[in-house]
Amino acid sequence: MPEIFGDLFTVGGFFTLLMLLMLQAVLGFDNLLYIAIESKRVGEKAPMVRRWGIGLAMLFRIVLLIIIVSLFGALAEPLFTIAIPRVLDGEFTLQSIVTLGGGGFIIYTAVKEITHLLTVDDLGHHGGGEKKSVMQAITMIVAMNLVFSFDSILSAMAIANVKETVDGVTETRYQVTIMTVAIVSSGVVMMLMADYVAEFLKRNRMYEVLGLFILFLVGVLLVTEGAHLAHMHIFTFPIDAMSKSSFYLVVGVLVITDIISTKFQKRLWAQREAELRKAKAYDAAEARSKQAE
Repeated sequence: MPEIFGDLFTVGGFFTLLMLLMLQAVLGFDNLLYIAIESKRVGEKAPMVRRWGIGLAMLFRIVLLIIIVSLFGALAEPLFTIAIPRVLDGEFTLQSIVTLGGGGFIIYTAVKEITHLLTVDDLGHHGGGEKKSVMQAITMIVAMNLVFSFDSILSAMAIANVKETVDGVTETRYQVTIMTVAIVSSGVVMMLMADYVAEFLKRNRMYEVLGLFILFLVGVLLVTEGAHLAHMHIFTFPIDAMSKSSFYLVVGVLVITDIISTKFQKRLWAQREAELRKAKAYDAAEARSKQAE
């Protein structure tokens, strides 16, 4: 059996695959959220857009994996530098540029959607802003999937590798086959879950704003990570990457706060309706009393 497939049939390879699948599950949540929000712009063709977008993104992610493994050293090479004394300086690599640009676009998308929710006249027919063609939506899903892929692929490379010694020289060999299997598996799961996530947001409109704020946080996470990779300083202050633990803590607080506030709001509505019914009953009783007199 070729060595490239041999990793799959070892105990170490099996546990590495399990770790990668868990990693993909954690990092895939924000991706699913973006897909659900972006695909609703095409109306009834949204399910088809999600399937095609995820399928093409899965293929391009495998290609991106092979490119990153082959050119791993080149990703860390600076493309250009910016040095404005005491204002802005940084050393930008391809990875930092893609991460910064993708994070900035996600922040823009989230802010635009939140603004639209606040200004639209008919929330019942809100369709997520301006309509897009099927090709535009698929292109955006694939592009943003690749942006999310940079982080997940680099994290996977830190897990799926083995040290090999050849002629006294120790080299790192990345287990591309295992990472490819993890990418395909996560892509299939995303295809199965995408419609459920989109339908959940459609049925529970109160959670749509929560989803947009989580998407905003994802953008902030990517922007700070890109700035950190570029060693960026603004007014001599270094930009540190937002840690994953901080991100999930903030998301958890947002979710808990939203659930509690939603339940409290429902209690207020129920109390208000009870007061209105009581007031109507009292007015009706008063009217009957006056008629009797």
